[in-house]
Amino acid sequence: MMKTLRTSLLAPLCFALGLSLPAAAQDTPGDTCGGADLIDALPAETLETLRKEADAMPHAEGLLWQATRGDTVIDIFGTYHFKHRLTDAHLDRLAPMIEDADKIYLEISNDDQMAMQRAMAENPSLMFITEGPTLPDLLGEEDWQHYRAEMQARMIPGFMAAKFKPLWAGMMLGIGPCEAQSGAFEAKGIDMLVGDRAAEAGNPTRSLEDFDDLLTLLDSFPMDDQIDMIRMSLAWPGDMNDLSYTIRERYLAEEIALTLVFSRYVSEEYGGEAGVEGFAMVEDLLLEKRNLGWIDRLESRVAPGEHVLIAVGAGHLPGEVGILRLLEDKGYTVTRVDL
Repeated sequence: MMKTLRTSLLAPLCFALGLSLPAAAQDTPGDTCGGADLIDALPAETLETLRKEADAMPHAEGLLWQATRGDTVIDIFGTYHFKHRLTDAHLDRLAPMIEDADKIYLEISNDDQMAMQRAMAENPSLMFITEGPTLPDLLGEEDWQHYRAEMQARMIPGFMAAKFKPLWAGMMLGIGPCEAQSGAFEAKGIDMLVGDRAAEAGNPTRSLEDFDDLLTLLDSFPMDDQIDMIRMSLAWPGDMNDLSYTIRERYLAEEIALTLVFSRYVSEEYGGEAGVEGFAMVEDLLLEKRNLGWIDRLESRVAPGEHVLIAVGAGHLPGEVGILRLLEDKGYTVTRVDL
C-alpha cells in the first residue's frame, strides 16, 4: 500500500529520502495536480538569501553525473521516488547506462525491497504500534481529529492511521492529498523501474544499505520527536498540494540544493525550535550518515576498472557531505552530464 517515506514539514528535504516499496503500476500520479510554486512566492529578500545559500553548496544543481578514477567509472542519477511526467524519459536516458553497467546500485534493491515488504508483513511492529498508546492517545483529541482528516484525504482510513508509528505517519503527511488520491503511493517510481530494467538485462540491482539497518535507524528516532513532526505538519498554514507541486517542479528543474535550503527555511520558520532540531536530526541521520555508509560500501565492492551505475534520492547528491563531494574526497573526478 505505501510506497514512500516522507517527513511532514520536512517534506522538501525528504523527497530525497523516499524508500520505494513494491507497487502496481498506475497512470502517472500528479499530472493533474497543479499548484503554486512556494519558492517563487517567497519575499524577494528571502529568496535571494536562499539562492545564495544553495549556490554555495557543492554540486548544487544537476541530476545526472559521472565520477571517474583511473579506469573506474560511476554514473550517478538523482531520483524522485514518485512517478512524474518525465519518469519514462529519464528511464530512456538511463537505459544505455543500465546496459553498460557491470553493477547497478539502488538505495534498496528491488529484491531487497520485496524482502523488506515480507518482513514488515510478518512483523507489523516495524511500521505499526502494536502495544501501548496509539496516535489518538499520543496526539490528544484535537490534533488526532486533524491528523485523521489529513490521512483520510490521502486515502488512508482512520483505523489504520491510528496505529502507524508516528514517524511513518508524519512521512505520509508529506505528500499532497491530490497526488495521494491520484495514485502516488502505488505507482512505480524511477528507482523501481531502473531495478526492473536491470533485472530484464540480467543484471539485478544491488543495495547500498541493508534494509534492516534502515528500519532500525527509523526506529531510533525518539518518540517525542516523532510526535513533534506530526504536530509541525498539522500546524503549517500552507497547502500540502502546493508543497508537493513545488518539490516536483524544482526537481524537474534540477534545482536540488535550493529545495534543500527551502526545506530548512520552512522548518525553522514554522516549526520553531522543534523544527530546527527536527531538520538537523533528519539531515544527520537520513542524509549524511547514510551517504557516508553508501560511499564506504561502494569503496569496498567496486573493483578497479568497473563501470557502475547508482540511482539514489536526489537530495543525497549536493553538499559537503553529499555523495558527489564524498566521491571527490575518494579521488574521483566528478562531472555533470546533460540529462
